[in-house]
Amino acid sequence: MNERINAPISTAELERRWGRVRAAMAEQKIDVLLMQANNDFMGGYVKYFTDVPATNGYPVTVIFPRDEPMTFISQGPFGLARDLKPGEDDLRRGVGRVLGTPSYASAGYSNAYDSALAESALERYAAGTIGLLGRGAISHALIEDLRRGKVANARWVDFSDTVDRIKARKSAEEIDFMRRTARMQDEAWQAVIAAIRPGMRDIELAGIAEQAGRRLGSEQGLLMCASAPIGVSAMFANRHQQNRVVREGDYFSLLIETSGPGGFYTEIGRTCVLGKASQEMHDEYAIVLAARRFTLERLVPGASGESIWQAYNEFMRSVKRPEEKRLHCHGQGYDMVERPLVRFDEPMSIEADMVLACHPTYATERTFSWICDNYLIGASGVIERLHTTEEKIFELG
Repeated sequence: MNERINAPISTAELERRWGRVRAAMAEQKIDVLLMQANNDFMGGYVKYFTDVPATNGYPVTVIFPRDEPMTFISQGPFGLARDLKPGEDDLRRGVGRVLGTPSYASAGYSNAYDSALAESALERYAAGTIGLLGRGAISHALIEDLRRGKVANARWVDFSDTVDRIKARKSAEEIDFMRRTARMQDEAWQAVIAAIRPGMRDIELAGIAEQAGRRLGSEQGLLMCASAPIGVSAMFANRHQQNRVVREGDYFSLLIETSGPGGFYTEIGRTCVLGKASQEMHDEYAIVLAARRFTLERLVPGASGESIWQAYNEFMRSVKRPEEKRLHCHGQGYDMVERPLVRFDEPMSIEADMVLACHPTYATERTFSWICDNYLIGASGVIERLHTTEEKIFELG
C-alpha cells in the first residue's frame, strides 16, 4: 500500500489525534463515537480519524470506541467482514474490523444495510453513551434506524464541538501538509495565467488548474471561476456556469479550493485581465486589500468570531462598500470549510496553530473585487501567509 496511498499522514500523528479524543471522551464519559461521510469535500471527521477519505457519494461509517480499535463500514460486497490484527492493513490504521455492503443513497431501501452493520458494532453500547460527530453529515436513515433498534435506549449526545476544537488546532505535521497544498495552488494559478488566451472557455481554464493540482497531489476540490468584460460584475461560479468564452480585454477570476497532499484544503483566489485593468478595478482592489489587513490584525488568540465579524462590517460601512452577510474568513483542514467560522454565530475563539482562509469579497454594479489566501495563527496573531502568489490583479496585456 505504500506505493498506492497518496501522501499518507504518519501513524504517530493518527495516534496523537486518537489519544486526545479518547482523553476527552473519558472526561465526558462518552463510550463510543459515530461518524459518517459520503464525500471528501466536507467529510473531515472520517478522514481525521482514519486517513481514508469518503468519496463518490458512497457512505463511510466509522465507529470509534474509547477503549478499542475502530469499526470501518464502507462500500463492498454483501457479507464482507474482516477482523484485522494491529498493523495488518496499511490503509485502515487503527481499525479492528472492516464491514462492507453495497448500499446507495439513490436506492433508499438499501440504506438499512449500513444501519444493520453499524448496529452490530454499537450493540455492546446499548446501555452506554454514544457521541455523534457531524450530525449534518450523518444520514437521517442511519440515525432513525439506530434509535428504534437495539441501541435505542443508549444515551445520545452531540460530541462535535469537542472534536472540532481539537481538530481546529493543527500539529506541525498538519501545518506542513497545508503549506504543501498552498504551494500546489500557487503553481496551479501560474499554470492558468501562462495558458489563458482569448477564445478559451472558463471551464477549460479551470481544467488547467485542476490538471496542475492532480499532478502535484490533489484529489478533490472546487474550481470556481467567471469571466466578463471590464465594467460588468461577474462573480465566480461552479462548472454548470463556466461555458462563457473569454475575449480580449476581459477579466477572469478563479477560486482554487482544492485538497493537496494528505487531503488537506487551502484556497487561493485571484483575478487576471487579458489586457489592462481599469482604474476602477485597481481602486476597488485597494479597498479589498485594506479590508483584509483589517481582518488579519484581529485574528489573534482569544478573539471571537462575532467581534471580528462586527468590526469587519463596520469597516465596510465606513468605506461605503457591501457588508459581508455570508462568510469571509474560516478555518480549513480536511474540510473545505472548517471551524472556526469568523461570523456572528460562532462560539469557538481564534487560537494559535489554526489555519484560516481569509477572502474579503464584494460586488458592485460594475466590479467584482476579492482576494483569498490562507494564514497561520501564532501566539500573538497571524505569523505566516501560506500562499506566495503576488497580491495583485494580474495584467496580461
